[in-house]
Amino acid sequence: MRLGRRLVLVTAVTALLGGPVVATASAASAASAASAAGAGQGWVRCADLSPGTPEDVYLYPFGNPSHPTMLMHQGYGSVSEYMPFSAGQYTLAMRPPGASASSPPTVSTSFMVSAGSNYTVASIGSASSRRLKVLNDQMAAAAGSKALIRVIQASVKQPQVTVRVGSDVLARELGFGSASSYRSVKPGSPTVTFSAQGEHAAMAVKLTAGSVHTLVVLDGSSGLRIDNLTDAAGSTDRPKGGAATGFGGTAPKAGPGLLPWLGTLAGGLLLAVAGGFSLRRSRRRTAAAAAAAAGAASAGAASAGAASAGAASAGAASAGAGSAGAGSVASAAAARE
Repeated sequence: MRLGRRLVLVTAVTALLGGPVVATASAASAASAASAAGAGQGWVRCADLSPGTPEDVYLYPFGNPSHPTMLMHQGYGSVSEYMPFSAGQYTLAMRPPGASASSPPTVSTSFMVSAGSNYTVASIGSASSRRLKVLNDQMAAAAGSKALIRVIQASVKQPQVTVRVGSDVLARELGFGSASSYRSVKPGSPTVTFSAQGEHAAMAVKLTAGSVHTLVVLDGSSGLRIDNLTDAAGSTDRPKGGAATGFGGTAPKAGPGLLPWLGTLAGGLLLAVAGGFSLRRSRRRTAAAAAAAAGAASAGAASAGAASAGAASAGAASAGAGSAGAGSVASAAAARE
């Protein structure tokens, strides 16, 4: 019994200690598989930089529009999160809200997604002259110990804008619909100024080491409006999402962590061990009760047998005495004759 109990305890401890190890190993294998799959992926985000009526975005593999990723625009200046796509050629098409997915798009473009590369597909221009621009985005690894920053000029009202970071010129007379190249700047919180004909805007931007930013010049209700998009912030594996202001769609979300599963596994094993011990105790009690009942039955049978034997013996003795008496009477009668 003690040996069985020890085996149960050893099994329970092994399961409790080994379970998380197995789960962790499985998670590590899944992470490795995901990393291997990610090695063949690129990342794409969409930006609505066109004032006017927002339109829906359909993004799908080139020549296969039957299962698109659909993003519903929420307005001027909205930017989606980065979404993973397998390397290959893709088409991005825009249609008015409520239009059929098979209807002719307002505007469309095709582009290549390369593994390990990141892209921003921006809709730029007024509704009558909307066009799509595909930009290659940098990762944090390219920034090193500094910060990278670029500008997209999406102001319809201002044909040219000059941008400075502190006293350094980041882009001079940047034309509408253009994007500057990335510039390396020192980390800190410098003031970025935007100048155009009759317009001036300024904003403080926090630039951390290893971060990558895109500054977007837009038209505001009272002049120029500036949005700061974070392309990457210290991550060498994948880009950050950016502003993510207003898109809804089918971008994937992060799943739950491993710890809840480990807690559930450990709790289940503890319940199983406790149930095993309870079952053993129940079986022992049942066996003891059965043994006691069997002993009582055996004693009762023995007592009944003894009583029956006694009764038979007494009956025989009585019959013998009766026979002896009859014989004596017969002998006496013969003598008298």
